[in-house]
Amino acid sequence: MSLVGLLLLGPAAMAHKSSDSYLRVAVGDARLFGEWRLALHDLEFAIGIDGNENGEITWGELKARREAVIDYARSRLEVEWEGERLEPRFEPDVQIDQLANGGYVVLRWSAESGSGRGRSLRIGNRVFFDSNPLHRGLIVVEQGPTVQQAIFHPRETQLRFDVEVPNPWKAFRGFLVEGVQHIWLGYDHVLFLLVLLLPAVLRREAGRWQPAEGFRPALWGVVKIVTAFTLAHSITLSLAALGWVRLPSRLVEAVIAFSILVAALNNLRPVVTTGSWVIALGFGLIHGFGFASVLADLGLPRANLVQALVGFNLGVELGQLAIVGVFLPLAYGVRRWAGYPTWVLSGGSGVAALVALKWMWERLSGG
Repeated sequence: MSLVGLLLLGPAAMAHKSSDSYLRVAVGDARLFGEWRLALHDLEFAIGIDGNENGEITWGELKARREAVIDYARSRLEVEWEGERLEPRFEPDVQIDQLANGGYVVLRWSAESGSGRGRSLRIGNRVFFDSNPLHRGLIVVEQGPTVQQAIFHPRETQLRFDVEVPNPWKAFRGFLVEGVQHIWLGYDHVLFLLVLLLPAVLRREAGRWQPAEGFRPALWGVVKIVTAFTLAHSITLSLAALGWVRLPSRLVEAVIAFSILVAALNNLRPVVTTGSWVIALGFGLIHGFGFASVLADLGLPRANLVQALVGFNLGVELGQLAIVGVFLPLAYGVRRWAGYPTWVLSGGSGVAALVALKWMWERLSGG
């Protein structure tokens, strides 16, 4: 059985290539059952799986490194239940799952308590953080009909759960913070937004760029761009996260790069003259699919997914507003500089177009 094609490793140079793992823990009477999904591209970087280094992972190569994968996971997982340190026992067989971001190894484990069922559960997760500080580990803890979710990151590798009395605010806060970080670290989203904002402090008159007459017109232009982008990506983020619409990850990432190219070229040779908000609205729909990849693969029940979706989306908006809050005063302050249209607008847009072309090639070719 070959995994070629299914398990193609995405290029490490991708600006928005995510690094996520998914840990699901089911709580029984005196036993925990776990299922852990680890991305093949992360495992390749951490311990090496691609034996012949040809950029593809076969089933034979994975089987040859099966014990190394299990040992790596075991060494980075800690489980404590009601103060008792448990030793997870991993099943010897591994499976493969295909998620939006590529192929994942599925590891199953269990841990038994000698003192019976507990209430306080602590999970420690250090997988991939030493090799990739941008990695995020999503966890779902199930106890009967109760489902809790949270996020591991390098500054929080230990999480505690009360399996009987969940804390919904803790989960909401975690996804809120993750949304802020996702927009700040999603360089393609940030670049798209900045390219749209560059002409916001100018006005087009007789085929030439002129400085905006006052702060209010510039602010109104920014409000329209941000509102259009927010509305568009919120729609598709919700549709994708709820599983109603799914698009291939590589196609989404390529179109996101293309959106930067279109916005940059429009700054250099304006075609859309009614406002950059039109571009923000149109391509914002695609950016929403990019935001949704983390939530869509988590497999949460509808009620928990809505909570995560609201928190994550609100975090994205807060992160976006922070970017605007820094950019707008600076751009407005230098808008009357004679070099702004040439060096800032045209120069910045030209660089963005070149970067977008590079990203498009990488994402379409897989190189």
